[in-house]
Amino acid sequence: MKITAQEEYGLRILIRIAACKDTAGMSIPQLSEAEGLSSHYVAKLTRILRMAEFINSTPGNKGGYVLAKPAKKIVIKDVLKALGGVLFDKEFCGLHAGSMKLCTNSVDCSARSLWQMIQFTVDQLLDKVTLHDLANTEKESGKIFHDMLDQYQAFAASHSVKA
Repeated sequence: MKITAQEEYGLRILIRIAACKDTAGMSIPQLSEAEGLSSHYVAKLTRILRMAEFINSTPGNKGGYVLAKPAKKIVIKDVLKALGGVLFDKEFCGLHAGSMKLCTNSVDCSARSLWQMIQFTVDQLLDKVTLHDLANTEKESGKIFHDMLDQYQAFAASHSVKA
């Protein structure tokens, strides 16, 4: 499984905008310089984020991009879905049929069960992570995620579920 460049850079741009203290937000040139990306690519990513209603553009010569809603209300699962989709969806098997019209395992596929479980697990985690959790230093975000893991392990232990 791979995270696409669009998902990585789009998320990084959104984190930058969330961390920005300037009420005018961040402009495409500022985002481009901060992330080391071309202005054209940043414009593409900000358009996707704007169309998904995560950011708004501020008017004027000194305008830029600001969050469309509080960072605590922006769920990372939704951001990644807007930037690239999910790891495993209903079309996955059709796209990986090999040279045949239908996958030879389309009726009985144990691998499909694995991909579905991975998607479910990733969705469960990403549904709990907000942009607010990521708009911190790596150390602060790491503590948030460590605390999430501790809560999961405590839950699993109290419900006799293996972590």
